[in-house]
Amino acid sequence: MNEYEESRRGFLTKLGLAIGAGAVGGEKLSAKVLNSKAEFPLTNEQQNLMDRYEDWMDEFIPVIKDFRANPEDKVAKKRIAELSEEAESWREELTGFMEDDNFARYYMTATERMTKEIY
Repeated sequence: MNEYEESRRGFLTKLGLAIGAGAVGGEKLSAKVLNSKAEFPLTNEQQNLMDRYEDWMDEFIPVIKDFRANPEDKVAKKRIAELSEEAESWREELTGFMEDDNFARYYMTATERMTKEIY
């Protein structure tokens, strides 16, 4: 595996999106953060990134479910790769924002909701 692949895999692992885990059915949750946004005061730049991230999750969730249902699904594999590339494009910005406690809590809440829907 080359350095790029290792970096991408590491990023996705940090997002809690280990593709090899088994899916567990459950009630559909929205990838949008349902907590009051007042709990997580963000800067405009941070909120813009979280809006992009939440939109990304809305696209990622059904694709990962398709892949889990059929690991040979070439369309799902291709879309996972595309979405991974997109996520990689804002990794540096995300890493910098994670130093802010409010942002980190907001991000973890959003990621938790996605994880619950995927697993």
